Parts: sequence; C-alpha cells; structure tokens
Amino acid sequence: MIVDDPLSLMFPSVFMRLHGIASRAPVVLKLEGFNITGSIKIKSAVYMIQAAEADGIATPGETTVVESSSGNLGIALSLVCQRRGYRFICVTDPNASAASLRAMRAYGAEVVVIKERDGHGGYLHQRIAYIQDLLEHDPSCVWLNQYANQANQLAHYETTAREILAEFPAPDFLFLGAGSTGTLMGCARRFAETSPQTRIVAVEPVGSVTFGSPPAPRLIPGIGASRCPELLEIGRVHLVLAVPESDTIRMCHEVAREHGLIIGGSTGSVLAAIRQFDAELSSGACVIAVSADFGDKYLETVYDRDWVCRNFRLDLESEEAELAFSSAGHR
Repeated sequence: MIVDDPLSLMFPSVFMRLHGIASRAPVVLKLEGFNITGSIKIKSAVYMIQAAEADGIATPGETTVVESSSGNLGIALSLVCQRRGYRFICVTDPNASAASLRAMRAYGAEVVVIKERDGHGGYLHQRIAYIQDLLEHDPSCVWLNQYANQANQLAHYETTAREILAEFPAPDFLFLGAGSTGTLMGCARRFAETSPQTRIVAVEPVGSVTFGSPPAPRLIPGIGASRCPELLEIGRVHLVLAVPESDTIRMCHEVAREHGLIIGGSTGSVLAAIRQFDAELSSGACVIAVSADFGDKYLETVYDRDWVCRNFRLDLESEEAELAFSSAGHR
C-alpha cells in the first residue's frame, strides 16, 4: 500500500476476536487505532471539515477552526486542518494526556488547557464557555461543535457502521463508548435500517451525565461527558451501561497481559461493560465492540501503576499476583 496523502491511511476492516472477556461468547473488537492520528476520530474530523466547507462557513487561509477535545479529535483535526490550510485551536483540559498535547502541537495546532472544573465536576462547560468567548471576539473563528454537528454522526453512519456490517451483517450486540455520541448515533442509525435486530449498547463511565446519571469527577478522557450532547437520540439506544473507572483500568491491564493489546481507556470501559453484561448474553452470541484507539496516549496514566494507586487506590501488582495464584490453584 502506497499513498500520497496521510489522510488516506485508513484501515476499515481490522478486527480481533477476544476470548475470555465474556464467558458465553467471544468478543470481536473493531480496531480503529491503526488509522492515521491513531483513532476513530479522524473520520469525524474529515467529515466535519468537509461539511463546513460545503456549507460555506470555512475557507482555507481565512478561517480559524476551533474545537473542544480531550485528545483524539483534537489530534485528528490538527492534521486535517494542517493539510487543508486552516489555523486550528484545540480547547482541552488537564485530563488530556501529555502525548496528545504534543501530537496536536507537532501538527501545528494551538492548544488551550482549561484548568477550572465546571459545576458537574468536569471541564466541558468551561471549555465551551472559552470557545464562545473566542467566537464573540474573533469573527474568523468557527466552532465545529462535535456535540451537535450532524457531520460527526454522518461520518460513522457512512463508514464505521458500514465497515462492521460488511463483515458481520447481523450481529446480536454492538457495544459503543459514548462521548460526543457521534459514533454511537451514526452506527445506531445505520443498524436500525440494515440490522434492526442488533441491540445497540451505549457505554459510559460512572460520573458521566449523558444518560441522566449524577455527575462526578472523571479522570480518563475520551468517553463520557459533563453535559448531554445535542446529537444524542436516546430512543436509538437499547441499553446503557455505566462502568466505574477502576474497572476500566483493570480491564486495560488484563487485555494487555492476556491478549497483547494496549488499548485506550474508552476501549477498556467498553470491554468492562461487556463483562458486566455477561450473564445476559446467550451462548455463542455475536458480540461486536468498537475500540476507538490504542493505549499509547494512556501510558503515563492508565498504565502507570503509581498514577493508578494515587488516584484510585488500586494496587494492581497485588491484584494480578492474587489472580495468578488463584489461577494456578485451579490448574
């Protein structure tokens, strides 16, 4: 494969079957981390910029693109804007990894880190307030607004959902992390038309308010929200599962140890939700999960034992040693 444009580096049909996540059925994981910029968000970035140009609200060399992102979309937009000739400002917060911020800046983005929490325990309201102030004072700025932008969900209606259905025409379950809900809604729409019997399961962390749960501070970026995205149509979702971030961390370490994949935090949440739902799965069910990214951006947090111990009071070494001892006793 030889390409002339980095935006052509998309890998739509990479799946991995995981045994042991659920006892009743293997889980097939769609791996989006192989895409350029390392995540599923490159699809949203391309579609939203194309839509802004088609609507006449963005012009290369004149428009400053602004977006709120905790990491992956910011990186993706940094590249897309660089290739298309836009100045890009990413408004983020302290939960974004240092690796993500370096990647954005490497592509030429300007990064603003909002450090004041909002009333829901997160940073999203404060990030949006900063963007609204930018829009008021700089007429060259255009906010893509991933939380309300229909092109965000269209990207996954046209790509992610089609890619899954091309390999698995009628899965029993599709598990998806919910952040901006672009991937969730785009896939839900396509599956409702093409495979309506598939149950769409939305996964969020405990502390996210997207589906009406009470707010609480969260430390793992890329999933959940401190305000309900305008894109969300709850009626398209069959089931919502909330996962404690401690379970996310345990799952990330288990998958690295048992399956050889260093996955991102949202993927850890999705797989932890499947385990939580295990008793409801029928034997041999076709279970598909979307992995938004790999774990390279989480090496200094989710995969750092000191960070985990400090923030979650988890002693992963002791837990893993106890699990290994227990497993040995059953052999």
